[in-house]
Amino acid sequence: MIFTETAIAGLYVIDIERLEDERGFFARTFCEAEMAAHGIALHVTQCNISWCRARGTLRGLHYQAEPHAEPKVVRCTRGALWDVAVDLRAGSETYKHWTGAELTAENRRMLPLPRGVAHGFITLVDDTEAFYEMGAPYVAAAARTVRWNDPAFGIEWPLEPLVMAPRDREAALWHG
Repeated sequence: MIFTETAIAGLYVIDIERLEDERGFFARTFCEAEMAAHGIALHVTQCNISWCRARGTLRGLHYQAEPHAEPKVVRCTRGALWDVAVDLRAGSETYKHWTGAELTAENRRMLPLPRGVAHGFITLVDDTEAFYEMGAPYVAAAARTVRWNDPAFGIEWPLEPLVMAPRDREAALWHG
């Protein structure tokens, strides 16, 4: 796996390293030891998928409050999406900074998110699916949402959302 640092402390974009031959290729998509060597502590407790019908579907920005914060690894298994992470960790040197990465079924790129980082994405094509490896179980009472277009973050989305849930459209601005 190839780890590339982002603008958020402790957050990397991960590209797979293909071992190719006449059959196709083989690649590792998760290695707890390699992740730990880059400061990513993730013991997978749950896996989720998120499928979106239409281009321009926005999900997020979501996170879970402590003590239920979720580290996760996100990848796109069908279609294409623009994945965004916002650092909400008080005291972090990159507090309120954001980073984005294009994740596609073709590039097989991953974005591992540490605890305390909000996550969201917008689909770039119809029929897009995201796959999440979670490091903590979902706790509905700890679920939080912050506004996708909050000026406190200044996220540069590649297109205007066309579809989103009321939870995301009506989310509060960040007051952390």
